[in-house]
Amino acid sequence: MPSWPICSCDPRPGGPIEDLLYTLADLPPILIYLLIGVGAAVENIIPPVPADTFVVLGAFLAAIGRANPWVVFLFTWVPNVGSALLVYFLARKYGRRFFQTPFGRWLLHPKQMEQVHRFYDRWGVPAIALSRFLPAFRALVPVFAGTSHLSFLRVAPPVILASGIWYGALVYLGYAAGRELEWILALVDRVGDVLLWIALVLLVLVLIWWWLTRAHRREEH
Repeated sequence: MPSWPICSCDPRPGGPIEDLLYTLADLPPILIYLLIGVGAAVENIIPPVPADTFVVLGAFLAAIGRANPWVVFLFTWVPNVGSALLVYFLARKYGRRFFQTPFGRWLLHPKQMEQVHRFYDRWGVPAIALSRFLPAFRALVPVFAGTSHLSFLRVAPPVILASGIWYGALVYLGYAAGRELEWILALVDRVGDVLLWIALVLLVLVLIWWWLTRAHRREEH
């Protein structure tokens, strides 16, 4: 077990995060990078995966000399962007076919899909950029961008830029915080809570839109 302290207040492991840090620190750097990359990539497929925490831990390990901050950033940014664009391509190829199935038509009937397509045609670029900062929406927005057949040149730049800003900021904070692990994790949690509330408000608005447009369709019949 390494002899370095994991935070300024306690030189010994004292919780799950600390235990995870000691486990990661025992690994070769390439395995640390691969684990961070897998977490960042899977987040676009399984939203509950805590990719942000893995990134901060990777940056913290860089601060104590167990990793390189630039490599941590690249192993976060590239897989995250790559998996988001993969989801976009799959949705572009198979999305409309799925929404023509009975279950797909229940999720979004054709009139609703038309509204989604109009929204993406008008607001797709800023919506994609903002979604990279919001939990859950990071995984959902590329799906409908692909289903709406938004062009690659309108999808890739905001994904690349916004993901770079977000994960670049996390790596910088984790690295600059040095040994203040508790402080940086608390800050990330506070920011994450704010973004989660914003995402929940947007989700409620989306559900209200879904219900009202659904009810309007039933009235027409």
